[in-house]
Amino acid sequence: MAEAQLGREQIEARKDDVNAVAAQLKQTHAAVTEIQSMLDDLTIKAPVSGMITTRIADVGEVVTAGSPLFDIVDLDKLYLKVYVAENKIGKVRLHLPAKIYTDAFPDQPLPATVRYIASQAEFTPKEVQTPDERVKLVYAVKLYLDENPAHRFTPGLPADAIIRWRQQTPWARPQW
Repeated sequence: MAEAQLGREQIEARKDDVNAVAAQLKQTHAAVTEIQSMLDDLTIKAPVSGMITTRIADVGEVVTAGSPLFDIVDLDKLYLKVYVAENKIGKVRLHLPAKIYTDAFPDQPLPATVRYIASQAEFTPKEVQTPDERVKLVYAVKLYLDENPAHRFTPGLPADAIIRWRQQTPWARPQW
């Protein structure tokens, strides 16, 4: 009988040991979760894929939470800003087709689409008195690339563009 009582006490002791190990396991999982959270907070992840154009913070620099570290450009959403003279802006409208020509790839014009036309002129002279001076009024127009094969076209690449406002007009490289 004493032996049976001793066996029962040993079983209860083992149950307590198992419960203690289970509690330690739970505590270890909580520690792993906390460490993973800290690691996630220390890992820098870009919100979009793209090309870094500007490094705002350097390695080792202390920054506050939410501060930008880089300027990133999505190479699938590039646009070319062109300026259209005031006497021609009436021909330009949204969704017109355009072609962009670069010096880097002269034989490979890129298709683009007019998606933005400024509502106010830029580079306005102080006094506009003659028709010649009115030509100095220009409007910003953004031509968004329809595609960027192999991401060869990057921000800052010098380019010229042709906007076609008559469908029957053939495409031709800009003549300067």
